[in-house]
Amino acid sequence: MTKLTITDTEGETREVEGEVGLTVMEIIRDNDFDDLAAICGGCCSCCTCHVYVEGDWLEKLPPMEEDERDLLEDNDNFQPNSRLSCQIEYDDSLNGLNVTIAPEE
Repeated sequence: MTKLTITDTEGETREVEGEVGLTVMEIIRDNDFDDLAAICGGCCSCCTCHVYVEGDWLEKLPPMEEDERDLLEDNDNFQPNSRLSCQIEYDDSLNGLNVTIAPEE
């Protein structure tokens, strides 16, 4: 297993194991982070799994698809390092990925 560092909306940081093949949203949800609602379950139809990708990890992720970009750019908490965690498939190359859960609108 590989590691993923997650910071919640209160600023608490925790390192968890990341299972290859899951999305970052599923890993966060499965590790009991209550402040990530993930209402649509990973269908890229809401913005409730919004995270900020820390450091230079953003450059290592696949580029955003148009539907993800549209959802994020309409969000009041959008930042240049915003991503929907349901759209980030976790693999070995993301070992050490660091994300912060964005506040809800």
